[in-house]
Amino acid sequence: MLRLVRMKAGHGEVLVAEGDVEVPEQEQELIAAFRAQLDQGMWAAVPLRDRQGRREAELVRSFEEIPRDAERVIFFPRASGGS
Repeated sequence: MLRLVRMKAGHGEVLVAEGDVEVPEQEQELIAAFRAQLDQGMWAAVPLRDRQGRREAELVRSFEEIPRDAERVIFFPRASGGS
């Protein structure tokens, strides 16, 4: 099962969608939800396995970049501002 979650201030993780990537209908729903989040300007990251107590994640730009054994994808807003 893959869970797509969105980070929301004051709420933590909010479930966007979940499903089994091995079931075609569910995979298509996950792809649509993934694209919708990117269309809203969100970044997407896949948490990596714990590496010596440090939390790390890898940014992904397409659904195909998500490892098939990933448990979740986290969406978060792009940083605003700049110089």
